[in-house]
Amino acid sequence: MESINKKWLGFIIPSNIAAEGLHTVIPLFVIRLGGGIGEVSVMIAIHYGAAALGSIFWGKILDQYHAKKAILLVSFSVILLSCLWLYNTTKIEPLYIISPLTGFFLTARGQVTQMLVMETSPNNQWSKLFARTSMLSTFGSLGAMVIGAVWSFYFDTRQYFMICALATAVSIAISLQISKTHFHIERNTLVQSMHGVQHIFSHLRMHNHLYFPKVPELYDFKHIISLLKGNVSHEIGFLFLTNFLFYFGSNIYFTALTPFLKSFGLSDSTVFLLYLLQTGTMAGFFFLAPKIITRVGEERSTMVAYVPRIAGVVIAGSLATLFIGSGLLAAAIASMCLMVVGFSIYSTSNSVLLFKAIPKGFEGTYLGVNSSMVGMGVFGGALTAGFVTRTFNYPATFLISSLILFGSVVLFRMYLYHKLSGRIL
Repeated sequence: MESINKKWLGFIIPSNIAAEGLHTVIPLFVIRLGGGIGEVSVMIAIHYGAAALGSIFWGKILDQYHAKKAILLVSFSVILLSCLWLYNTTKIEPLYIISPLTGFFLTARGQVTQMLVMETSPNNQWSKLFARTSMLSTFGSLGAMVIGAVWSFYFDTRQYFMICALATAVSIAISLQISKTHFHIERNTLVQSMHGVQHIFSHLRMHNHLYFPKVPELYDFKHIISLLKGNVSHEIGFLFLTNFLFYFGSNIYFTALTPFLKSFGLSDSTVFLLYLLQTGTMAGFFFLAPKIITRVGEERSTMVAYVPRIAGVVIAGSLATLFIGSGLLAAAIASMCLMVVGFSIYSTSNSVLLFKAIPKGFEGTYLGVNSSMVGMGVFGGALTAGFVTRTFNYPATFLISSLILFGSVVLFRMYLYHKLSGRIL
């Protein structure tokens, strides 16, 4: 079992270098090809939309065939070809195909990793191995930003796609060495474990939160539908809507961020450096978040998480008018780091709250509903960022983002109120 672990763990770092590199460089490349916030927002929206479909598709393939090695080889091969296609692209139009392709196939590796953890270690070791894979993922993400900052300082942004291609090729080579496991676990087992749920929520990219153990039907949204009709059938409906607005408002910010930074004339290398600082901050706070939650509790931690999150958006909205020169960079760093500090605390505490709120035996259904709400929030946030910025300006975009996040706070307060009322009854 240990020899299997050593083999498959190796693909995590290079695959995350490729994934995080592509997530960061594609918006920069769109801008380099003459695009703006409108084009970037569409690229990001269709990327995450395809990621949601990919989460459903690869999940079904895993459950039915348990073909983890084949899935990795297919997905990494498509990503490799996409990197080569990007390198040879001189127009924006092909990116409308490449962006959803990468979203659809990148999501496969996360689900395979989670299944390999559970199938190659006893359940009393899952927490340790999940933590190890998260740490390796973080190293890969940091590596992507370091390489991007240095590489784009000396070379053209286009050539960075060859770095992503090389990292993907290494992932393919390592994946070829994966051996068959002696038994198979259904994916639904993942969401019956607190360790599994926390791992889903602890990844750096938002689309890793799209996890569908069961494809939700209209009836599964009954708690949300009843709220929209003015009735409260279960307080978890408030939690679903809270997450929807949280990711909706957050992705308005993140979609606009790269074009916004480039509007100040910052180089690609500087943008990579800013994302490096942001990624490092988030990695550090993911280790601190459990200690904060243990000390103050999940509910209070979630409320606390909104403070840096909203503050980060407000600072971004003030950049164009209040800061110049080196002060602008300092404010940008503060904004980006505050955003991920809030996210690190929120995602950790929210995973605990969601796990506790889901009725026993309905984990797959309710996590599928939550993933749907997160997916709609991310997709809608991306499109909203492009529409509002093109119609008005960046400050208006960040203002709307902060208002939506405030709406998420209000819904979370309503969740707490009805949860406590239920305890009294």
